[in-house]
Amino acid sequence: MDIKTASALRRLRLVSTPEAVSFLLLLVCSVLKRTTEFNAVPVMGAVHGLLFVLYVLFWADAWNRTKWPLKTAAFYFAMSVLPTGGFFADRGLKREAEDAIIAGRARKEGVVGA
Repeated sequence: MDIKTASALRRLRLVSTPEAVSFLLLLVCSVLKRTTEFNAVPVMGAVHGLLFVLYVLFWADAWNRTKWPLKTAAFYFAMSVLPTGGFFADRGLKREAEDAIIAGRARKEGVVGA
C-alpha cells in the first residue's frame, strides 16, 4: 500500500467516529427539542452535516485509491447513514490497514503468496 492510499484510509478513519458521535448527538438533540425547551438541533445539524460531507469526500477518495469492489465501497457508504455505523467503519478500516501492513511486510521479506 502506498502512502497516498494509507493517508486516504487514515483520513476516512479519523472522520468516521466523530461523524457517528455527531449523528447520535443530533438524534438526542432532536428528542430534547420535542420534549423540552432545549434546542441545539441547528448547531448539531450543522456540525453533523459538515462531518457527513467530509466522510463522503474521504470515502470517495479512499474508494478511488484502494480500488475497493462495489460491495466494500457500498458497505462503507452505508455506514455513514446509520447512527452507529461510523464506529463499525472505523473498526473495519483499522483491520484493513493492519492487513495491508502485514501483506506489505510479507512482500518485502519475500514470503510467497503475500
